[in-house]
Order: sequence, then structure tokens, then C-alpha cells
Amino acid sequence: MTVCPIAVVAGCKKCPAFSICPLKGVLGDQPKSGEAPAAPSAKPGAKKKG
Repeated sequence: MTVCPIAVVAGCKKCPAFSICPLKGVLGDQPKSGEAPAAPSAKPGAKKKG
């Protein structure tokens, strides 16, 4: 969840305090260290019934 107002508007990378921010993985949009990016839940080739 992104709580930092700068991360909401511009993203962590564009913040002037990015290099020294200790909370970019907690409050911002940066993944926590050692955490893999979330994989999409939809399987490729899956067909919807409808």
C-alpha cells in the first residue's frame, strides 16, 4: 500500500529524498528487499466462459 504522497503522485524514483528514504519499501511504491514482484493471477491461454 502506498502511503507516501510523493510516491502516489510521482513515484519513489522521482522523489528528491529517494536515496536516503528509509521507508521507501514500507510507505512508497518500491518492493521490499528480497521480495519478488507479484505475478499476474490470470493464466495465459485460459478462456472465459460466458
